[in-house]
Amino acid sequence: MKDEILIDYVRIAVASDGKKGLEDVVSHVFGRAKTFTIIEIEDDHVKEVKVIENPGIKYRYGCGPIAVKTLVDLGVNVVIASEFGPSVSTILEQHGIKRHKSRSGLKIKDALKEFLTSSST
Repeated sequence: MKDEILIDYVRIAVASDGKKGLEDVVSHVFGRAKTFTIIEIEDDHVKEVKVIENPGIKYRYGCGPIAVKTLVDLGVNVVIASEFGPSVSTILEQHGIKRHKSRSGLKIKDALKEFLTSSST
């Protein structure tokens, strides 16, 4: 039973570098990630994967909070990235969004598996 992952529903945003979905890699930073890969998990299965542009990347300052607002509006419950700035961490916490640190450059499908495994233990 240890390898069994039981997730009813979760919407995960992964800070990513491109548009390859689960085959893309985790970005080195949250606020300045080029894209976010949004993964919807329902009844233990990946239901949907979509990639959105990070709307905050075009701004010189405040890109992290802008990205968080977008993810909140999309109903994200969990964010996976390699680094989170202090203001982003606070804002995510205020919205009840769980943070999970992963390795920069790790394939998103592997970061997802890592998160799901850590959540089930």
